[in-house]
Amino acid sequence: MSGLALVLGPGADRPTFQRMLAALAPRGDLAETRHRPDLLAGVQRLRIVDRDRARQPWCSADGRWLLCYNGEVYNHRELAAELARLGRRMRTESDTEVVLEAFLAWGPAAVDRLRGDFAIAIADTVTGRLYLARDPLGVRPLYWARRLRRLYVASEVKALVPLNAPIHEVPPGQHGWADAGTGPDLVPYRDLALFGAGKPVLADPTEAARLLRAAFQESVRIRVETDLTVGVPFSGGLDSTLVLLYARQLHHDCVAFTVGAPDSPDLRYARRLAAALGVHHETIEVRPRDLGLEDVREAVRMIEPTEYGDVCDAVVSVPLFRRVHDLGVRVVLTGDGADTLFGGYPTYHQVNPEAARRLYLYKIKNLCRTELQRIDRVGLGHGVEARVPFLDPAMVELATRLPRELRMRHGREKWILRHAFADLLPRDIRERPASPLAYGSGLYERIRLYRPLFARFHRSFGYALYGPMRRDLDTVLTRCGHDLDRALAEGRARPDHTVFEHARDLAGAARWRVGPVVRRLTGTGRED
Repeated sequence: MSGLALVLGPGADRPTFQRMLAALAPRGDLAETRHRPDLLAGVQRLRIVDRDRARQPWCSADGRWLLCYNGEVYNHRELAAELARLGRRMRTESDTEVVLEAFLAWGPAAVDRLRGDFAIAIADTVTGRLYLARDPLGVRPLYWARRLRRLYVASEVKALVPLNAPIHEVPPGQHGWADAGTGPDLVPYRDLALFGAGKPVLADPTEAARLLRAAFQESVRIRVETDLTVGVPFSGGLDSTLVLLYARQLHHDCVAFTVGAPDSPDLRYARRLAAALGVHHETIEVRPRDLGLEDVREAVRMIEPTEYGDVCDAVVSVPLFRRVHDLGVRVVLTGDGADTLFGGYPTYHQVNPEAARRLYLYKIKNLCRTELQRIDRVGLGHGVEARVPFLDPAMVELATRLPRELRMRHGREKWILRHAFADLLPRDIRERPASPLAYGSGLYERIRLYRPLFARFHRSFGYALYGPMRRDLDTVLTRCGHDLDRALAEGRARPDHTVFEHARDLAGAARWRVGPVVRRLTGTGRED
C-alpha cells in the first residue's frame, strides 16, 4: 500500500514533484524515488507484503519499465506461479513485482487477471509513455492533471492542487496510455453493469445464502493473509460484526476498534459482543463537546469530500484510526459497501425494479467518490491500509444477481445477509437496523453544527479544482421523487445546500444542545 506521485514530460519539475510526494507522506512509512531526465517517480510506501524487498518504484530487469503501484493483489501467489511456468524469473515474493511481470507477459490485458484493489502507473522509459489502471470498484484512488505539457499523476487530490489546473480521476475499471502532451486515453476493461450478466437470478434464498457465505468467507480469508495484526473498525452493526466474526476465525491476531459517545448505541452493542467473543476490544470514547471546528476542518482536508455525509462519518473515523495507528496496526478490514450491495438504503425499495437497478449500479459506481474515498483517506492518512471484503468482485457479482425481494423482506433491509448468517449472529445484532456511523456513534448532532462550513473548508483547500462538494445523493433523490435523472440534473444545477437548509441544520443542532440542559434541570435525564 502506498501513495504514488509522478511527473512526466520535458524538464520535469523537481520542486513540484517533491511537494507532491510530501503531501502524500502519511500514506507510507518510507519515501522511495527514481529520477530520469523527463520522468520523476516516487512512492510513499507502507510496507506490508515482502517488506524489505518490494522497493518502489520497481524496475524491470532490463531497466526499461518502471512501476509505481498502490494496492494489494490478493491472487499474486497464483499469478507468480503462472508467470514462473512461462519462464519469468521472480526476484521477490511481493505483489508489486507480480504486477509488473504480469504486464510484461500479457500487456494491458493483465489488469483483468488481478484480483484486488489497485492503482497502477507503469512508465515506458523508451517511448516516454505512461500506462494507468485502476481496480474495478475504485477502492484505490488515482488522479491526474496537466500543465505546461507535463503530466502529473498522484494518489490524492491535495498533491495536485498546487498546480492550479483541473484535476481528473482515472475512473474505476478503466485503463490506458498517457503521454505528457495529450494526457490519458482511457477505456473500460471491466464494466460493473455486466457483473453477473448471463447468469441466473438467485431467487432461491437457500441457494443465495449458501453462495454468499462461501464468497464472503473466501473474501475475508484472502484479506487476512498477513503476518501482521488485523484490526476491525467495529460498530456493533450487522456488517462490521460479520467482518469481525470471520476475521477472528481466520486470523490469529485480531483487534476490534469502536468509537462513540459514552452512551452511544455503537459502544453498547460492540462492548457486549466483543466481550462475548473474547476479542481484544479497543474503545475510543469521544464526548460530543470534545469535537470542534478544527476537527471538522481537518476531516475535510484529509478526505477531500465530494458529498456532505462523508464529512460527518470522517470526523468520527479520525479518532478511531488515530488509535489504530498508535497501536501499530497497519491493516484493517471494514464493513463498507454492504449497504449499497445488499439493500441497506430505503430508496431501492421505493421505485420500480428497473429504476432500482439503475440506482443500484449508479451507487456502486459512485462508491469510489464517497464511502471508499473516505475510508482510503482516513485510513492511509494514519498509515493504515483498509481492506473491504464486501466489495470483492465475487461478492459484487453475487449481489447483482439478487432480486429485490431478497434485499428487503418483512420490512427488514439487507434481509438476505441477516438470513444467510442467522446462525452466527446474536439476535440483537441480527435485528439491529442499519445506522450511519455518525448516527450510531452518537456524534452526528454535534458535527451537524458545522455543516454550513463544510463547503467553505472544501474550497479553501483548493479541492474545487476536482469538483464541487455536493449535497448527499439520497437527500436530492428524496426531493426528486426518487428519480435518478432528475436528482443528478438538480445536483449539477445546484450542488450546495441553500441558506434555508443550512439554517434548518443549525436549528436542529441547537435543539439537540438545549435538550440535555432541559432534562438536567427538570430531572428527567442527564447530560452526556
